[in-house]
Amino acid sequence: LHFPLILQFLLSMLQSRLVENGCKEEADALSSSRAEQQKLIVDRHNALRRGVKPTASNMMKMEWCSAAAENAQNWANQCTLRHSPANLRRTSKYVQCGENLFMSSAPFSWSDVLQAWYNEEKNFEYGTGAKPKGAMFGHYTQMVWHNSYKIGCGFAFCSNTTYSYFYVCQYCPAGNLIGSMKTPYKEGEPCGDCPSACEDGLCTLSENLISPCCLLYLGEITFFHAQER
Repeated sequence: LHFPLILQFLLSMLQSRLVENGCKEEADALSSSRAEQQKLIVDRHNALRRGVKPTASNMMKMEWCSAAAENAQNWANQCTLRHSPANLRRTSKYVQCGENLFMSSAPFSWSDVLQAWYNEEKNFEYGTGAKPKGAMFGHYTQMVWHNSYKIGCGFAFCSNTTYSYFYVCQYCPAGNLIGSMKTPYKEGEPCGDCPSACEDGLCTLSENLISPCCLLYLGEITFFHAQER
């Protein structure tokens, strides 16, 4: 008598399990522990940083940071759409990192996530800031902050939330510093500040651009993200 109901229940359970397994497979493919995803994230950032307008004379080439990636993954695993506490964004005693977040109800490629952050460029005018006033641009400025040259990202599939796909990237040292938001880099010819340490329009690590004293300062300074307002 109840066989149709039992069958319907079993089919529903099977469908749910298949969907969950499919989501987990997608999540595994998006994992930032995969070398190909790390390379994609770094290469895409460098391409976007290289192409800023106006051009930048002191834009540093970005590289992967395992410590930042570990922090980002730990926070992604919390499955909450809010920024991690500042004390959980340190790669050392003196280096504080910035953070960009993205959460969605469907999976997006890392390329799409990075492009979504970068698209805030339309809300930003170099030297002026938000356009129009109050527009969000902090994800963009963090991506192109000239000396945020280390990045680490994490991804988590959060099955018990409406927005099940959670992406986190941390940028070290942190950008979006108070008083400098309108100029995330120095305008000028590419590599103008690093003519002897230049790679395809981006500065490689140089004492002229970043130093231990600079890292100490960035580790102690108060910072904010426009997207947190």
